[in-house]
Amino acid sequence: MTILPFKPAFQLARIEENKRWLIEELWADQAVGLIGGEPKLGKSFLALNIAVSIASGALCLRRFKPAQTGRVLLFAAEDALHIVRQRLEGICLASNIQLHNLDIQVITVPTLHLDVAADRNRLKDTVKHLRPKLLLLDPFIRLHTCDENSSSDVAPILGYLRELQRHYQLAVVLVHHARKAANNVRAGQALRGTSELHAWGDSNLYLRRYGNDLTLTVEHRAAAPIPDIPVAIQGHNNQLSLMVIESKPASTKAKKASTFDRVVNVLKKTNTPLPFSELRKACHIRTERLSETLRELRKNGTIIKTRQGYQLQADGVSRFPFPKTLTSPGKGKAEITPTQS
Repeated sequence: MTILPFKPAFQLARIEENKRWLIEELWADQAVGLIGGEPKLGKSFLALNIAVSIASGALCLRRFKPAQTGRVLLFAAEDALHIVRQRLEGICLASNIQLHNLDIQVITVPTLHLDVAADRNRLKDTVKHLRPKLLLLDPFIRLHTCDENSSSDVAPILGYLRELQRHYQLAVVLVHHARKAANNVRAGQALRGTSELHAWGDSNLYLRRYGNDLTLTVEHRAAAPIPDIPVAIQGHNNQLSLMVIESKPASTKAKKASTFDRVVNVLKKTNTPLPFSELRKACHIRTERLSETLRELRKNGTIIKTRQGYQLQADGVSRFPFPKTLTSPGKGKAEITPTQS
């Protein structure tokens, strides 16, 4: 009989606090994960900011401190090599450092397909030879010829990258596109392709645009998330760099608060439940946006759903805290009995 190795839980290794992060609050030590977002939002700028931070010890986005430094191995599949250099120089200029002092190694082959055994072996041999602290691959769509929507096609590629991470103790950053006009769903759910991609990440970063405001969302598997961060691509001496800006974009809260208030105000004016179709017409809200708003209002106890439609709680009191910008509903007049949706 052959059994698997095991040990009591209390004998499992603890992670030292000073080795918890690669970049504090932004990317966990030896984490695999994604930088996601719609096209042209600055995902590559964000990835290169991380590369420069790890290679130099400079603050990432002028805010996040690298906990560890080391060599970076980069493959930029969509950008010409002179563009990669130009972007790196711009980021270095903004941080007052010199690119020639940084240990950033760039893979220069025109294509690299991780669903092809020969390319996987070449990348593994390169990682083994260089022993980078960080492997950065940009973007995922150019790294394979398979169906992104197929879990059975994508999972082996992600498994291969996880194997590299575990065997060579490095972090892996994979840049990936999100679907267009998907701001009404959670950031991870907006990613193109199979849900395997979102589930794979230990640390994930998402860039999202609301009006003219660009926001960075951070999530971790083993650490608490931090509040969304306003960022912008800014010029400095004819070079571009992504950085945190001082004030949080108002449009995200304003858009959501406006939607909440419109629903609550319409329901305040009626004594009977409103079906979804009537509520949509009265509020002038798109179907997806209204569905999301109703889910959140039901979750925090502001409204309930009856067989006839949606209505404010009879007692007008939320079971959970309202969003700060959400107008608290008045007391309902009719007694209603909640039912399962």
